Amino acid sequence: MVKKIVFGNFKGGVGKTTNSVMFSYELAKEGYKVLLCDLDPQANSTQLLNRTYRRQHGEPLDIDKTMMVAIQENDLEPSVVEIMDNLFLLPSNKDFVDYPDYLELTFPPDVPDYKETRIAHFSNLLSEIEDQYDLIIIDCPPTISIYTNSAIYSSDLIVVVLQTQQRSLDGALAFWEYAQTFYNKYENVDFGIAGILPVLMKNDSGVDNQIIKDSIEIFGTKNVFSNIVKHRDRLKRYDREGIADPDITDTWDYHDKRIHELYSAIANEFIERIEVED
Repeated sequence: MVKKIVFGNFKGGVGKTTNSVMFSYELAKEGYKVLLCDLDPQANSTQLLNRTYRRQHGEPLDIDKTMMVAIQENDLEPSVVEIMDNLFLLPSNKDFVDYPDYLELTFPPDVPDYKETRIAHFSNLLSEIEDQYDLIIIDCPPTISIYTNSAIYSSDLIVVVLQTQQRSLDGALAFWEYAQTFYNKYENVDFGIAGILPVLMKNDSGVDNQIIKDSIEIFGTKNVFSNIVKHRDRLKRYDREGIADPDITDTWDYHDKRIHELYSAIANEFIERIEVED
């Protein structure tokens, strides 16, 4: 049965997009059929996977239909593109900024329960294609918005990405508290927490270690990933050039190998957490 997972934090710049993409990529390498949904009009996940496709195939990713057009046609499937074996993308684009206006016009206030109907719309469309995948990972903006609400409404599990700085911890706590309030507000949502994923700003830093200790105290030991995303400059290069893969391209080195080993370990812990939830 498919699992839909939202990556979130109400603090921007914490590595949420990078980690949602790396999770999707590594889980696909592990043999899971993965769909990454980019529910952010900034389209950062789409840009990263576009660069990855270009790096690995030597040509740009061909996106015939944006997600916004697919939503207007009430069929998401034609917008889905294949990045590599087992990894698929529901791409965002600058036209996705029109999504809130589209919902207001499609579901005006005279529609029964119009607020929830708007929030549930993406989930309803996603349900038509979700059984084609093992895992669906949803990246959303670091704000309270119809995009984030739509992502949470669609989800089975939430991963809170926690960069080891105080503002990120505050944003992580705010996101989780908002999600709990959201859970209590709508009867048709049912999600759990897959974990708090620590992302180090610096390796072996006193402040970073203290933030991790604080997160364990706040969220509980079982809710914090034991595998930690250590600071890696190579991830910045991936944002610019796309993901290097030892099995696909010949332009990789030891640093790329370490990145894939790290995310393989985190992905395996993630799967274990999903199995515990079941």
